[in-house]
Amino acid sequence: MVYVRERKLRKLISFLIIFTILFYHYLFTLPLKWSRIDSATLLNASITLSNSRLSYRAGVDTGAANSSVVTIDSSGNPDNNTNHLFPNDVVCFAGPNLDGCYEQKTYTVANIINSTTFNFSPPLGTNPLGSNDLIIASQSATHTLTFTTVNAIPANGDILITIPAVNIAGKTNDGFPDTNNSIASNGFDLNGLAASNVSISSTGCANNWTIAAVTPGTATTDHTIRIDRTTNSCGPSSTITITIGDNNKKLINPAPILTGHTQGVADIYTINVQTRDGSDNIIDQADIKVAVIEGVLVSATVEETLTLTVAGVNTNTTACGQTTDVTTTATSVPWGLITNFGAFQEAAQTVTVSTNASSGYTVTVEENDQMGRNGITCTGANAGEANQCIQDTTCNTNCTTTSDEWTNTSKYGLGFSLANISGTNASFVFNESGRTFSTKQFPDQEANEPKEIIMSANGPVASAQVYVCYRLNVSATQPAGYYFNVIKYTASAKF
Repeated sequence: MVYVRERKLRKLISFLIIFTILFYHYLFTLPLKWSRIDSATLLNASITLSNSRLSYRAGVDTGAANSSVVTIDSSGNPDNNTNHLFPNDVVCFAGPNLDGCYEQKTYTVANIINSTTFNFSPPLGTNPLGSNDLIIASQSATHTLTFTTVNAIPANGDILITIPAVNIAGKTNDGFPDTNNSIASNGFDLNGLAASNVSISSTGCANNWTIAAVTPGTATTDHTIRIDRTTNSCGPSSTITITIGDNNKKLINPAPILTGHTQGVADIYTINVQTRDGSDNIIDQADIKVAVIEGVLVSATVEETLTLTVAGVNTNTTACGQTTDVTTTATSVPWGLITNFGAFQEAAQTVTVSTNASSGYTVTVEENDQMGRNGITCTGANAGEANQCIQDTTCNTNCTTTSDEWTNTSKYGLGFSLANISGTNASFVFNESGRTFSTKQFPDQEANEPKEIIMSANGPVASAQVYVCYRLNVSATQPAGYYFNVIKYTASAKF
């Protein structure tokens, strides 16, 4: 009996040893057997914003009943001056809880009086604005995202896009531009955008996609858009284009952050895109950085770094071979009162770009319209004095599509030239072909003219800088009045 018990005990011990060995073998090798290859970075990932101008959000100091003048609070808000509020901007006077606009309507900025005061129309009603009210000028944009797959997306897989949302409960999808203490806690307002406002197309694989879900962010989560692959896989090297937003709904760009923002320097936000399998495991992904800036339309294909800075230039500065007549800022070229007719007026700004994009970058420029009296629409590309517009110059002969010399003071209008400050990234220069002031027109959005490339490079750059030199020449018969338009710069980089 003792022998039998010993045999059973030895068998039990042997079984436990074998079980222990097999258990640890299973524990340490099974994850290796089932793990995927590490996810790759999506190729040629880029995102373009149709408008990346920061939204405007300031506090009210005074706004009397029946008045058409408002003074803003000069501290404690995302915008503490009127530098980024332009004539014709549409504003909403909202309560501190952002629960609607004053009198349930919006107002149009007429002109900027000074750094804290502006006029608007129509005038306020019989109730004054409160000292805690806000002045909101929202800027919205469609986001066009393009990338090339590295690995296949299976038939039961999906694409997941994550867009930053503000870390404030109840404010991520209320139709008002958001702000917070830092970029990390701020983001884009979803503005009621739904699956019907998102579209997708693909080349290299069939367009078998379903916009499955658009989920608003919360105080602790960002917005997400999930696009399901419905049938068949989408193979590697397929190019996919996703458009977020349409004519009915667009994401609202954030206002400047409360601390650390400098006007003329972009706030940079990161949008993440992933391809996933049926178990939500990441296949490929990319982080794309998007720059939003005052009075600037910027689209960026960035994985790591992109900076765009627009800065003013003082009067009596030599730029593009000319001496500037006015001092500019990051957000304005204030020609002031023109009394010297048939004579060139000179101004300049500096544009600086840095990026580590392996395939380089481009910067383009455009104007919303020709300079119109009191902001009227200057219909067509040739609107001039008879239309109460300051025309885009035609230079000495013709610079509607290419550059031309502009030295003839009997040729009137607005034009620009370029000069390299750091690097050789300017697309043309003022003294090219032996000219004195080689000039181009600002492309006119109202006339559907294509954007003009003013800077570019095929690789990384550190502080590439140019002068953008403005030239204005007004005739003595130009109708008197206040003329203006808005110039926009767009920076794009590709990794």
